[in-house]
Amino acid sequence: MSILDDILEGVLEDLGDRMVAVPLDDLKERAGRQDPALDPMPAFRADGVSVIAEVKRASPSKGSLADIKDPAALAVDYADGGAAAISVLTERRRFSGSLDDLKAVRAQVDCPVLRKDFITTSYQLWEARAAGADMALLIVAALDQPALESLIERARSIGLTPLVEVHDEEEVERAVAAGADLVGVNARNLKTLEVDRSTFSRLAPLIPESVVKVAESGVRDTKDVIEYARAGAQVVLVGETLVTGGNPRSTVADLVAAGSHPALQHRW
Repeated sequence: MSILDDILEGVLEDLGDRMVAVPLDDLKERAGRQDPALDPMPAFRADGVSVIAEVKRASPSKGSLADIKDPAALAVDYADGGAAAISVLTERRRFSGSLDDLKAVRAQVDCPVLRKDFITTSYQLWEARAAGADMALLIVAALDQPALESLIERARSIGLTPLVEVHDEEEVERAVAAGADLVGVNARNLKTLEVDRSTFSRLAPLIPESVVKVAESGVRDTKDVIEYARAGAQVVLVGETLVTGGNPRSTVADLVAAGSHPALQHRW
């Protein structure tokens, strides 16, 4: 069993419990009470490189990363530093996250919020919207093609912007065929959990110009932002560097400033 398969097994078990506890109709009613979802795409398509800053307590590769007692306060620091969007890990077993974290963040920031989880059902999309998410992660490796296409369509129909994650050439082809207009290239190998920063530069040329390209994993500092930008990234998603660095607001500000360098303007 692969690491992804193991994670999905736990996710589906937890999902089954939630589906019993909260009927889908209740979620839809809660989603209907939310303010209209925020659209991240204008910021992502603007000049320079946008930063998605992540609330991340743990990971399968590193274990515990940070004791985040107040995810909302951390998200406010990110937003004050100039983050274009906030990503919140909601998977419980491997990432120590929850939908409560997302709800807390949504209540305190005005920028788009991404639910980052292992989404395989429309129920999870409704959960995301009911919690106040504006975006939802869809991992190509976790979905067959009909499910991927269906979830992209459903996400959009309820106001969510889908961030479609890929890891190799075949997944890029599948994401594009499914109509994704926001594609994240994850530099972390799901089989080994190792990060290969060359993954983005290898896959980015295969993604159409009209699609916004997000570099996920491997951003350690401003140099990495610039290197990803030169390879075609319009957005970077940063987690571990921010939660372990000690000063998240200034770190985000530094990454945003690097992405705003004049040499990186008007590239799309």
